[in-house]
Amino acid sequence: MTDARLTFEDFTPGRRFDLAERTLTADEIVAFAREFDPQPMHLDEEAGRASILGGLAASGWHTSAVMMRMLYEAYIRGSTSEGSPGVDRMEWKRPVLAGDTLGGHCEVLDARASRSRPEIGIVRMRATVTNQRGETVALCEYSNMMRLAEKGADHAHG
Repeated sequence: MTDARLTFEDFTPGRRFDLAERTLTADEIVAFAREFDPQPMHLDEEAGRASILGGLAASGWHTSAVMMRMLYEAYIRGSTSEGSPGVDRMEWKRPVLAGDTLGGHCEVLDARASRSRPEIGIVRMRATVTNQRGETVALCEYSNMMRLAEKGADHAHG
């Protein structure tokens, strides 16, 4: 294991990071819904089947939370991330049903130096989350604030 960390300079346009797969269970869909989005289609299989979603479906917010964890595992935890100034676009394209396995990738769209903080760069990213059939279930465009490499320090390249 190395201490090398991804810095702003490593986030070049077009670079992709794969998202590790994760299967959503009925129990976790219901637990999230009880806490944060208690609509019937997120709490009960019968109500989900009776809805336009076609089964017990994860809240879009649950899908977003799972995506966030996938992004963390893919690149954030090994980077100089200082957080995000926000999300520009979040789309829930298809229902995520109990038993679906999510995966996908994120891609660097562009990167620029911060005007107000010279030690920080702003990296615009697009995350595409897919199900086990390769169908896009969520699409998110957002920015990350990344520290620049310290002068003279080594940083990861890939």
